[in-house]
Amino acid sequence: MIRLDGSEFLMGSTDPFSYPDDGEGPLRRVRVDAFEVEPTAITNAEFARFVDGTGHVTEAERHGWSFVFAGLLPDDFPPTRGVAAAPWWRQVEGADWGRPEGPDSDLEGRLDHPVVHVSWNDALAYCDWAGARLPSEAEWEYAARGGLEGMVFPWGDELEPGGEHRMNVWQGEFPRHNTRADGFLGTCPVDAFAPNGYGLHNVTGNVWEWCADWFSRDFHTRDKRTNPRGPIRGTRRSTRGGSYLCHDSYCRRYRVAARNSMEPDSSTGNTGFRCVRDV
Repeated sequence: MIRLDGSEFLMGSTDPFSYPDDGEGPLRRVRVDAFEVEPTAITNAEFARFVDGTGHVTEAERHGWSFVFAGLLPDDFPPTRGVAAAPWWRQVEGADWGRPEGPDSDLEGRLDHPVVHVSWNDALAYCDWAGARLPSEAEWEYAARGGLEGMVFPWGDELEPGGEHRMNVWQGEFPRHNTRADGFLGTCPVDAFAPNGYGLHNVTGNVWEWCADWFSRDFHTRDKRTNPRGPIRGTRRSTRGGSYLCHDSYCRRYRVAARNSMEPDSSTGNTGFRCVRDV
């Protein structure tokens, strides 16, 4: 893990292109204590060692299905239930961390990709086994910024500086056509792109990452400014960083200040996690 010394940083955003219900603002100065953080999201290989060592059965496996992006399924895949507000998500029977697109898929060639189809509860179980924990939103954003103050991305304010792709997000017209200009359609290796100033890879794009906090759109306006945490209760857990499906036409959440949330027992093909430790 990489040790980050405690420090103050400017958290949040007043980005006019953010989403009001996400509660990115107000812009405020926050302090976090020192902690250690994984340089990458947890990989399929790492999660396999955890499963081998503990016999853990993920919630997707217990439920018998998970959500898969339709664009990753073969053209002749049988019709399945979709999500009304996001029809590109398909409920796929037998999809789980080891079979990301369903029973006919596997992890061949993807052991260095981030594990997906893991719920918040699954991520917490892994952290407990590894002697670690999930980051708070404040810790996650502090680490993701890599020491840059008030920038949109981990490397600055330009999405593609000098025409260079710095993360794995959707290229082209969502959800019909992905040009794969950044080299990928689904997930990519956890270290596929250059690290930020703190040595962390792929904190934006690739997969959403679970955080420890319960999600609230307005807790930042009243919460303490040292080691802030989310509300003491809630219905959804916070996720950060965006994923390979983010595109500015509908989901410009591949920014370091962007927030999202999911129910803690839910899983999708674009959500993973990374661990932190106290020092």
